[in-house]
Amino acid sequence: MGSELVIIPVIFGAVFGVFYLYFSTRNKERLALIEKGADASIFMKGKQQTAPIWKVLILNLALLLMGIGLGTFIASLLDNYTTLDNEAIYPATIFFTAGAGLFLGFNMTKNLDKE
Repeated sequence: MGSELVIIPVIFGAVFGVFYLYFSTRNKERLALIEKGADASIFMKGKQQTAPIWKVLILNLALLLMGIGLGTFIASLLDNYTTLDNEAIYPATIFFTAGAGLFLGFNMTKNLDKE
C-alpha cells in the first residue's frame, strides 16, 4: 500500500540525478580545458550549423500526426473492404505509417542541416 508513495520520489530523484551528473561533468570538463589554455570557442562548434530546434520539432510532429491520420484512414479502408481481423489492422497500420512519417521527418531534418 505504501509503495505508491515511494515510486514518485524515486522517479524524480532519478531524473534529478541524471541532470545533476550531466551538468556537473560538463562543467568539470570545461574547467579542465580552460585551465589547459584551450579556446572557449570549442564549446560552440556544433550549435551554429544545425537547424533550429523548433523547425525540427514542428516538422517531425506534423509528419507524425499525418502518419497517424493516414494509418487510421488505411485501416478503415482495409477493415471495410477485406476480411482481415480489425483488432490487428488498426494498430499495425497506425504504427507503420507513424513510423514511416518519423523516418521521413528524420531524412528531411538531415536536409535542413545541410542548408
